[in-house]
Amino acid sequence: MFTALLVSWIVLVVILYDILLGTFHPAKALVLGGVVLLVGLAIARFTIRLIARPLQLLGDGIAAVIQGKLQPIRVSRTGDEIEHLGESFNKMIEALLASEDEIRQHRELLEHRIRLRTEELEATTRRALEASQSKSEFLANMSHELRTPMNGVLGMMDIVLESRLTPEQREQLETAQRCAYSLLALLNDILDLSKIEAGKMVLERIPFDARKVVEDCVKTALPRCRHKGIEIRPEIHPGVPPQIIGDPLRTRQILENLVSNAVKFTEQGGVTISVRDVSQDGALALLFEVRDTGPGISKEKLAAIFEKFTQADGSISRKYGGTGLGLAITRSLVEIHGGEITVDSEPGRGSTFAVRLPYQEAPAEARQEAHPVSPVSAGDRHAADPARTVRVLVVEDNNVNQRVVTAILKKRNWMVEIANDGREALDRLEDVPADHFSLILMDVQMPQLDGLEATRRIRQERRWDQLPIVAMTAHAMNGDRERCLQVGMNGYVSKPVQPAHLLSVLDQYIRNQVSIPKPMLPTIENALTAKLMSHDQDLASNMIQLFLQLAPERLQKLQNAAESGDTQTITQEARNIGSSAKAMSAQKLSVCARKVEKAAEAGDFTAVRAGLQAMQREILALRPHAELEV
Repeated sequence: MFTALLVSWIVLVVILYDILLGTFHPAKALVLGGVVLLVGLAIARFTIRLIARPLQLLGDGIAAVIQGKLQPIRVSRTGDEIEHLGESFNKMIEALLASEDEIRQHRELLEHRIRLRTEELEATTRRALEASQSKSEFLANMSHELRTPMNGVLGMMDIVLESRLTPEQREQLETAQRCAYSLLALLNDILDLSKIEAGKMVLERIPFDARKVVEDCVKTALPRCRHKGIEIRPEIHPGVPPQIIGDPLRTRQILENLVSNAVKFTEQGGVTISVRDVSQDGALALLFEVRDTGPGISKEKLAAIFEKFTQADGSISRKYGGTGLGLAITRSLVEIHGGEITVDSEPGRGSTFAVRLPYQEAPAEARQEAHPVSPVSAGDRHAADPARTVRVLVVEDNNVNQRVVTAILKKRNWMVEIANDGREALDRLEDVPADHFSLILMDVQMPQLDGLEATRRIRQERRWDQLPIVAMTAHAMNGDRERCLQVGMNGYVSKPVQPAHLLSVLDQYIRNQVSIPKPMLPTIENALTAKLMSHDQDLASNMIQLFLQLAPERLQKLQNAAESGDTQTITQEARNIGSSAKAMSAQKLSVCARKVEKAAEAGDFTAVRAGLQAMQREILALRPHAELEV
C-alpha cells in the first residue's frame, strides 16, 4: 500500500505539473494510471506470495495442532524467518507425535499390567473365598467331630456319677468332668473367635434386664469362689434401667469372661461385679466393672493381655492354665457392640476391668415386663402326664450317643426306640400309627439320609404334622439352628447335651401334646393366632423365633439403605418383612412394613425413618410370643 500510494503521488504530481504548464493530455494520464495499477498488482502478488501465504499456511497448521491434529505444516520455501518458523513448528509436531506414541505405548503397557493385576486379584479373591469356605467347613466338621465324642464322654460321666461310687472314684470322675468341660469351653472360644474374624457374629436386639445378667454371672461363679474361699458380690447402682434393648447373651459372655479371669487369679479377698448408668446426651450406656484383689498386672504388660493366645506372663499358663483367648474375644465383642474396654491394674493391688456398652432404651410395653421369663431346669418343670406312655424315637448314628441319650430318657421312664439314620427313621414311622411316638430326637449329620432331609420328608406327610422334632446336633456354627428350624424342626439342642437341659427341652414339647393351653398374646391378632397355633403351636412359636433372629440384620440393612437413599433395597426388604409378618398374623407389623415400602417408593426418607422406628417397636413386641430359646 505504501508503494502504491507513493507511485500514485508521483503520478498525481506529474499530472498537476502538466496542468500547470498547460501541457496536460488525457492519454498521458491514462497511461500513467495503467502503469500505477500494474505496479500495484505486481507488488500485491509479490507480497502475498512472499509473506501472506506462508503466514496463512502457518496459521492453518497451528489451528490444526490446537484441534489435536498433529500433522506437519506446509512450509513455503521463502528462505526467510517464516520458513524457519514453520520448520521449527514441524519439529515440535514431530516431538509431540513421538511423545504421544510413547505415551500410548506406556498406556497400553499400563492397561496390560492392570489387566494382569486385576486377574491376579480376582484369582486371589477367589482363592481367599474358597479358603474361607474351606475354613468354615473345617470348623463345622471339627465342631461336629469334637462335640460328638464329647457328648459321649460327658454323658457317660453324668450317668456314672449318679451311681454308687467311693469318694475317691467320685473325686476322680468329677476331676475328669471338669477337664472335659474346660475342653468344651476352649472349643467354644475357638468357634466364637472364628465367627468374629469371619464377620459372622450378629448381635441380637431384644429387651433384657442388665441387673439380672450381673446376678446370673455371680451365681455362675459362686461355686468356684466358695471352693477357693473368696467372696463374690454384685453392686447394682441406682438408676440402672429395668429393661434395655441389646444382646443379653453376648453381654453375659463379656461379663462371664471377665469374672472367670478375676476368679481364676484371685487367691484371697474377693471379686466385685458392678453396673451403673453412664448415659450422656440422651444416649443410653451402661458401665460394667469387674474388680478383683488378685496379683495385678504391670503397666508394660497391660497392652498385651487383649491379644489372641497371649497372657501377661508365660508362668500364668503353667500355673493357672488357659490359652489367652478369653480377653481377646471379650475385646472383640465389646468392639462389635461399639463400646470400649479399659483396665486399671497395679501389681499387688488387683485389677479393675471396665466395659462401657451402648444400648437402647426399651419401649414402654417392654418395660412393663418387670420379670422376664428365664429358662428353667428340668427339675422345675412338670413331667408329662404319667398316665400317658411317652415314646421317643432317637435318630442317632453314634452308638455311644445312643446309649447316653437312652440312659437320660429312661430316668423319666420314657420308652426309647433307636433309628441309626434318617432313612431308618422314616421306615420306623411308616410301620407304626401316627400317634405312636411322642417326639423325635433327630441328629443332623448322619449317613444314608441326614436329619435335615429326613425332617423335610416327615413334614411332607400331613399325619405327622403334630409330631415334635428336636434337633440334637454337634454343629454349633452360625446359622445351624436357623437351618434346623427352616426345614420344620421344632427345637434345637447342641451337643454335648446336659441331661437337665435335654429333659427340660423335651418336656416342653411332650407337655404340649397333652393339651396344656397356651395363653393368647395381644400383639398378634387372636383369631388368626388361634388358627395358626391350633395347627402346630411349636411351629408357630419357632416361626416367630426365627423371624426375631433375622430381624436385627434386616433392620440394620434397612437403616443403611435409608441413610444412602437406596430405594430399591428399602422396598425389597420392607416387602420381605411384610410377607413374614402376614405369615405370622402380625398385622400391625405388616401395616408398618407397607408404610415403609410406600414411603420409599415416594422418595420420602423422613417417613421411611419414622416407619423403621415403628417397625422396630412392633418387632420387639413380638418377643413374648416366642418360646424360650432351646
